[in-house]
Amino acid sequence: MSVKVVVNGYGTIGKRVADAVALQPDMELAGVAKTRPNFEARMALEKGYPLYVLAGRESDFRDAEMEISGTTDDMLEEADVVVDCTPGKIGAQNKPVYDAANIKAIWQGGEAHELAGISFNAHSNYDEALGCDYARVVSCNTTGLSRIISTLDVFGIEKVRATLCRRATDPGDVKKGPINAIVPELKMPSHHGPDVQTVLPHIKIDTVAIKVPTTLMHLHIVNMDLRESCTADDVIDVLDENSRVRLIGEGMSSTAEIMELARDMNRPRSDMWENCVWEESINVSDGELYLFQAIHQESDVIPENVDCIRAMMELESDARRSIKKTNKAMGL
Repeated sequence: MSVKVVVNGYGTIGKRVADAVALQPDMELAGVAKTRPNFEARMALEKGYPLYVLAGRESDFRDAEMEISGTTDDMLEEADVVVDCTPGKIGAQNKPVYDAANIKAIWQGGEAHELAGISFNAHSNYDEALGCDYARVVSCNTTGLSRIISTLDVFGIEKVRATLCRRATDPGDVKKGPINAIVPELKMPSHHGPDVQTVLPHIKIDTVAIKVPTTLMHLHIVNMDLRESCTADDVIDVLDENSRVRLIGEGMSSTAEIMELARDMNRPRSDMWENCVWEESINVSDGELYLFQAIHQESDVIPENVDCIRAMMELESDARRSIKKTNKAMGL
């Protein structure tokens, strides 16, 4: 069985989701939607992706000599499920359109949990999305935290405390900052902890966040109170079993070197889909675990979107098998 998937919004996340879907043997990319005829729209066409546009903007694309396959309403008629990758808060406005088209929908972490009722992370709660009509794939930071927490909950997590050093913006975004400042998120706890609880409601977690002048990756400083006794080696062994957690060392002392690793691996767009945990940082003392991890904000949610499609369309009932299929197709 092959499921037809369309992607509404072909920007930082949307174009990566589209590429990942196109690689899956049990999925067909039936189209992508853009609001304006920029270089990303041109690249979609060069890849052979059917391009759809908002009604009323057809002439903008024709003037730019870009061939379109129709409007977004036409696109929705071609598919079984839509992955909404439009900017935050815009996706919620699209829900009535999806309802009218009688199509299943996935939103990204910029939308509220209540919009879909299910916040998804493949390793944490795959079963909750089986056969559902709506789901929300949580943000890059929530994805990174959910992965590491659900993996290490084998030791029984009493409480998590995490400090998030957030990138200022994505590398291709010239309109945001800061350029020369560190900006604290003054609301404490930050919104990331409650968002993790939409995926893992049984986890007690407090988070604080600062924004720093870098575009490469986020960095998390994570502390967990554990119920069961373990050693750093035990933690390393458990993390090493999760295919979406990468233990790093060998001279990598910064996020810049992690991104250089992604380039050396010939990853598409230098994407690092895994959580990158500094092995040397893992320490357990008096029942408390400490570690540092880096999260590539442009890409860690991409395999999660693929697994979410597979769960919603019931292409695979087992999370481990879906993760394995996604990883193999993407080269993870």
